[in-house]
Amino acid sequence: MTKASDSSSEHSYLFSVEIMVRGNTSGEALEKLLKPLNEAGYADFRIQSGISLGETIQKELKEAKTKHQVLTESLDARIRNYIKTSRLIRLTVNRAKGDKLSVPCRVVNFDPDNELLTVYHVDEKSVYSFRLNEIDDFAE
Repeated sequence: MTKASDSSSEHSYLFSVEIMVRGNTSGEALEKLLKPLNEAGYADFRIQSGISLGETIQKELKEAKTKHQVLTESLDARIRNYIKTSRLIRLTVNRAKGDKLSVPCRVVNFDPDNELLTVYHVDEKSVYSFRLNEIDDFAE
């Protein structure tokens, strides 16, 4: 024996809604949105966008990156002067594992965004790239 479906039973309907909620923080706005949704007794709901979490973490990471920059305006000007005049200088470089190098060179290129210095080693006749945080001293 099969049961006939009752014509008075409830059916489910799906609605797409965009709601703007104001708050001092995204967490506060999300709380204001979730409270009435939970209390209404809806069968189910899903928040697909609008939650911006991790903004504080991203801000702190960005600030930490800018705090540890080696490059200053005077160092930038000094390096650009070495490139312009093609002056022979000696770099004291502290490589990984404590290896120290003394490099007689001419500065070929400088990338301030990546803090990368490209030099031509005059004795070995080869090109090297060093990060500014590896360089201990510029001797003229």
